[in-house]
Amino acid sequence: MRFPPAFLDEIRDRVPISSVIGQRVAWDRKKTNASRGDYWACCPFHGEKSPSFHCEDKKGRYHCFGCSVSGDHFKFLTELEGLSFPEAVEKIADMAGVPMPVRDAQEERREKERASLTDVMEMATVFFQERLQGPEGAKARAYLRDRGLTPATQQSFRLGFAPDSRNALKEHLAAKGVPKADIEACGLVRHGDDIPVSYDWFRDRIIFPIPDSRGKIIAFGGRALAPDALAKYMNSPDTELFHKGNVLYNFARARKALAKGGTVIAVEGYMDVIALAQAGFENVVAPLGTALTENQLELLWRMAPEPMLCFDGDKAGLKAAWRAADMALPSVQAGRSARFALLPEGKDPDDLVKAEGPDAFRAVLADARPLVDLLWMRETAGGVFDTPERRAELGQTLRELSSRIRDESTRYHYQQEMRERVLSFFGSQRNARQGRQDWKPGQGKAAAPGGQFAKPGGGRMAITESLGQSALVKRGSEGMSVREATIIVALINHPALIDENFAHVEFLDLANSDLTRLHAAILDAMAHDMANDRHAVVATIERAGCAEIWERAVGLIKRARQWPALETAALEDARDALNQALHLQRSARTLHKELKQAEAALEADPSDENFRHLIEIQAQFQDVQATEALIEGFGVSSGRAGRA
Repeated sequence: MRFPPAFLDEIRDRVPISSVIGQRVAWDRKKTNASRGDYWACCPFHGEKSPSFHCEDKKGRYHCFGCSVSGDHFKFLTELEGLSFPEAVEKIADMAGVPMPVRDAQEERREKERASLTDVMEMATVFFQERLQGPEGAKARAYLRDRGLTPATQQSFRLGFAPDSRNALKEHLAAKGVPKADIEACGLVRHGDDIPVSYDWFRDRIIFPIPDSRGKIIAFGGRALAPDALAKYMNSPDTELFHKGNVLYNFARARKALAKGGTVIAVEGYMDVIALAQAGFENVVAPLGTALTENQLELLWRMAPEPMLCFDGDKAGLKAAWRAADMALPSVQAGRSARFALLPEGKDPDDLVKAEGPDAFRAVLADARPLVDLLWMRETAGGVFDTPERRAELGQTLRELSSRIRDESTRYHYQQEMRERVLSFFGSQRNARQGRQDWKPGQGKAAAPGGQFAKPGGGRMAITESLGQSALVKRGSEGMSVREATIIVALINHPALIDENFAHVEFLDLANSDLTRLHAAILDAMAHDMANDRHAVVATIERAGCAEIWERAVGLIKRARQWPALETAALEDARDALNQALHLQRSARTLHKELKQAEAALEADPSDENFRHLIEIQAQFQDVQATEALIEGFGVSSGRAGRA
């Protein structure tokens, strides 16, 4: 029913939310400040060991920083205790000592109708259960026995059997005085203007009762026993009680099980849920015979911040996983993601636990991969990226995927992760090719680049000379590098990036001494809380006597046409350019240090092994140098130079 907003506000104001929630949780003594109405506890919606659930009496709200649930007095009672909204209002009003308003007659009638329909569904559930245990249920019992379900499990999930009859259930309910309209409203019969006589919806099927969040039966699923049935599985039609896309099978039991800890596991079917529950996995749910919907995903996130999505080990299962990944991607954020457990080829959870036991399923869960891994696997598995065009296409696809994420911070980290994977992936491909071409083991000699054999000493000179001439390892006396200038100029022109990359900026390792002075000026501006404004940062540079260095750095960027670092570039483009330059800079500085160590090792021991290590460093150098051109769309690129 509808309640006047003033009434709801009054009872909320009279009852501290902590007194409602405190009936279900134990407040953490260290973090709670009762005098201020500020309370902390372990979240009752998901298992956790440290308190991240917070409620404030002043605001009348609660929020969990672990699973992101939030709400007020009424939502807490409806979500956790399974009360209807009117029941929750009545409970709060009773605590507040405020009489309930006169209920709307029409809404009251609808409430009674819904209650009446759940009574009818309960009667149908009992009918199906009795038929399973009767003579006509022998074939169904044999099927369940062959599937390994014990009588206790069948009873726990209230499994039943619909006889092969057009009117057995309809006549049973009618004999108990259930009106025809209620039978039809529950979706228990097929009826309509084109059907002269209604007949039972489920016939010759094993019945799976589907409970709502309070455990009340609102629908049924049916598994056909006849091999020639048109549909192997079918559900009740949508009714006043049941909307298929908004319900998860076993939701109430799984949520209760999560109080013991762990996360929720979503599988594909009824039998998987039941078989896993029998094997000890009680925190398992399933969509109702269709692909996971957005509303069902929201239910999963309401139960746990990182639900486990488990799909069958076949092509259809993998496609279902990809669909779920695409659906989840726009909504991911801190404390709100998913992991994907992929079963062995041709196996579903029921098959796996039956054949190999619960430990086999635990191993599958232990190998579950995060969302970013699944997306990467889909876009790269089996792909051939042997041309710049194909590599560019992969980059474009990954950028498009990352751009779907609505949360800005999460989107940024996905973009960064994909950039780094592209760098590593194409680098490893070239390493493999380089290794096959350049290294020929044996005969006590080292293979020099190009397949030529050389003594360790001679090859060492060629390698170190080529590396020493590279901009990657040049020291400060040899002028500014475009990459280092890009980092400094982008930070100064776009100060928002300073705060975003604080850890990298603070410990930035630069080879050029002049750019190091500009870096020191940035740190000075940060120390004086002036690094959030470009003009303030430039003023700090001028006070430090570095104006001429700043002009040279900007001039170098303009000549190199690295437009994303300039003041006129969009922040998003500057961010991409900076992230790429920072990644390559870290690779270059690490390479320089490894080169020095390899040179020293070869001086001390001119062995084949040490010479081979030096060759590997050269291959890494070539990878870094080549990758800068391969990741065109992720940051600074010649393709965008036309915008400058």
